[in-house]
Amino acid sequence: MNDKCLLRQRYSALRAASKCAEYDETIAKLVLETYAEAESFFVYVAVRSEVATDRLISRLLAAGKQVCVPRLEEKNMLAVPYGTLYPGAYGIPAPVGGTDMACDVTLTPLLAFDRSGTRLGYGGGYYDAYFARRPQTKRVGLAYSAQLADKLPCEPWDIPLQSVVTEKGIFVPALDTDHACRV
Repeated sequence: MNDKCLLRQRYSALRAASKCAEYDETIAKLVLETYAEAESFFVYVAVRSEVATDRLISRLLAAGKQVCVPRLEEKNMLAVPYGTLYPGAYGIPAPVGGTDMACDVTLTPLLAFDRSGTRLGYGGGYYDAYFARRPQTKRVGLAYSAQLADKLPCEPWDIPLQSVVTEKGIFVPALDTDHACRV
């Protein structure tokens, strides 16, 4: 078992232990306040113990924002307009149709994040590939404060988050042009 596998197990358990409707509500409010100027959002559909996004999506739609959610096609993650959801890849609900769109803000799930903006996900690389394809999107993680790690391993293709919204506030990593994973 490698380091990332052990870290995924550890932070998955920490996230599950931190799951709280009150925290989810605080995170949703912070997103709505902080990114109110954005017109379009790419929002994951929460599963397992991820920070809930259902009410956040409803509020964004009610505010007249364009909301897209992930749909996997072959090996690519697309940002498609929110609509009726059906069981998709990995059991994650997704719309059946829709064209890939660019969005102002991308809200990403994660298992852990560190002070440099490195994100530990599930290991598929979908968000890093999406970020590489859509460099203009604001990269925002949604997490509980317990998911902050001292330092996470990263690869040259990992693209750091620009901020992480937690129940304790918005964490802005110390980003620099020489991100730890870039060589």
